[in-house]
Amino acid sequence: MAGASDGYVTIAGNLFALLINYLGHSGGRTYMSDMKAHIEITNTFFYPDIMVICDARDKALPNHKKYICLIVEILFDQKLANYFVFPTI
Repeated sequence: MAGASDGYVTIAGNLFALLINYLGHSGGRTYMSDMKAHIEITNTFFYPDIMVICDARDKALPNHKKYICLIVEILFDQKLANYFVFPTI
């Protein structure tokens, strides 16, 4: 995320490294916030802070991922407040 705080970058970097090490040679891939996630049902795209794919079909998609097995959002400041608007959270 451009213009992110030190805390955000530290948390995101540590989680990213942890996930890469955990996945090892399993074939899963970890991406940071520059890769788009695609929700096919609503044809919506967004940029999660971190996402993991474990489905080989995603490897053929160079600009976005559809078969995501994990999404991580690091909730800071206004982002956290925005998510609390949802009554189910």
